[in-house]
Amino acid sequence: MVKLHQLGQTEIEVNPIGLGAMAIGSQNMYPQVDEQMSRDIFMTAIHNGMNFIDTAFYYGFGRSEELIGDILKETGKRHDIVLATKASHEFVGDDIVLNNTPEFLTKAVDEALMRLQTDYIDLFYIHNPDDYTPKDEAVGALKLLRDAGKIRSIGISKFSHEQVEEANKDGYVDVYQGHYNLLEREAERSLFPQLKEHDISFVPFYPFASGILTGKYNEQTTFEDHRTRKDHLKGEALINNLRKVEKLRPMAEEKGADIAQIVLAWYLTHDAIDAVIPGATKPEQVLSNLKVIDIVLSDEDIQTIDHLFAIDPSMPKE
Repeated sequence: MVKLHQLGQTEIEVNPIGLGAMAIGSQNMYPQVDEQMSRDIFMTAIHNGMNFIDTAFYYGFGRSEELIGDILKETGKRHDIVLATKASHEFVGDDIVLNNTPEFLTKAVDEALMRLQTDYIDLFYIHNPDDYTPKDEAVGALKLLRDAGKIRSIGISKFSHEQVEEANKDGYVDVYQGHYNLLEREAERSLFPQLKEHDISFVPFYPFASGILTGKYNEQTTFEDHRTRKDHLKGEALINNLRKVEKLRPMAEEKGADIAQIVLAWYLTHDAIDAVIPGATKPEQVLSNLKVIDIVLSDEDIQTIDHLFAIDPSMPKE
């Protein structure tokens, strides 16, 4: 039986392996994943014990939320799921701008509730910080929504160290979602100590660094989606990263696992991380991710991975 993890100071408990639903209903980002495949991915997740689902308005500009809402209504599994969503993107004419104002966030929660066909959201994040709204005011608006029962917990995403301090001035922030993986470990220095001090859970996004940490890419791999813009998937950087990833293969084979599973298991050895939310573009990837629960890394394994992907100490903190 899966041991559930508590999210920060909340009473919410989740399977530590969740589903990042970026590809579900999000053909603006994953054109190769049609709606039937999106449904298959989501159904596989919720019928195999994956109870932590992370979506956002930005994923398909509401379509991901709509599709998830439809499926949860059809299956009757809403109350079995810890549902997280995010907002900050607003259409202004033909442009998309970031908005953290209390008015926008209040409206965004109400609209997300309608798309998700539910009367509460377990975890609602401010998806991105804007440049003008005081962060404690933005979080204060979510506190009122939490008091009203529309959301159960408060999250922030992509905030800097200073913005986290401002956002959590009154101690209302429960979860932080940020960029973190073996190739991008700056959060260990710039955020983990701060978050642990305030009992705020860290949930990493891009845990596979857009797929390269799964061990399934090679120098001939090509991309046809948003990954074409990623510097770590280009030229010499791609080659160097592939070499590091391949060094994990003997450890994975020894444990009867694949490289992706080893990577996820390593994240969960961090005290700051209560759950990870890898994405999936196929149902079998969901099932593979769930097997991470059974992988045990020794202290030596943990140190080996740590050293292989060590942060350059000469790099300044953010």
